[in-house]
Amino acid sequence: MRLRLISWNVNGLRACINKGFMEYFKETGADMLCLQETKMQADQVQFSFDGYSQYFNSAVKKGYSGTALFSKTPPLSVDFGLGVPEHDTEGRVLTAEYPGFYLINLYAPNSQRELARLPYRMEWEDVFREYVIKLDRIKPVVLCGDLNAAHQEIDIKNPKSNLRNAGFTVEERCKLTELLASGFIDTYRFLNPEQTGAYTWWSYQAKARENNTGWRIDYFIISEKLRPNLVDAAIYPEVMGSDHCPVGLFLEL
Repeated sequence: MRLRLISWNVNGLRACINKGFMEYFKETGADMLCLQETKMQADQVQFSFDGYSQYFNSAVKKGYSGTALFSKTPPLSVDFGLGVPEHDTEGRVLTAEYPGFYLINLYAPNSQRELARLPYRMEWEDVFREYVIKLDRIKPVVLCGDLNAAHQEIDIKNPKSNLRNAGFTVEERCKLTELLASGFIDTYRFLNPEQTGAYTWWSYQAKARENNTGWRIDYFIISEKLRPNLVDAAIYPEVMGSDHCPVGLFLEL
């Protein structure tokens, strides 16, 4: 059975709905669609996704953060958050269990301007990595979402000028390295080790998207155990509606 998974930071689902989201969603026919930065509460849903079970993990603060999952096959179980109260008020993690794997939908905290939230981000990274490793001991993991970090210089248009900017600090990149070294694969980079200009986020300023001055901060990461099942990983920069574009994963299970 071949599965198609799509992940997309929609930067406000209700706004994205008015920018062609539904047409794109129907066109993909994805088996699982993971969204980040939904910026809404579940009771604000005024649209339907026929044929899909839907799950929302919303932030306590309205209009902020949030994740959502739409799945053709109802999961065996769904968990909201990391099980750590101080990290579970922003709706950043949604985990669905399927017979062959766990699917983790993630919207990682942004370290913010002047790295005001970098200390919190570092603490959060360690808790999250332990969570992922714990699940991986039970069954393989598929992790997707906006990780708010470009891993290597190849993953960002202007690496030198962004070294102390949120999303490309040494600290954030090292945490991602540490996660991958724990037995996981960055699927797109694994399949496209030398591909340049492959970005998933562009600033709204200075015609960044038009000039492809971007960052690759949206990922599909899988357990090493799923390497034989990896068919393809893709980036869809032509899809508009957000400052991010969707990314995709194809698995043969």
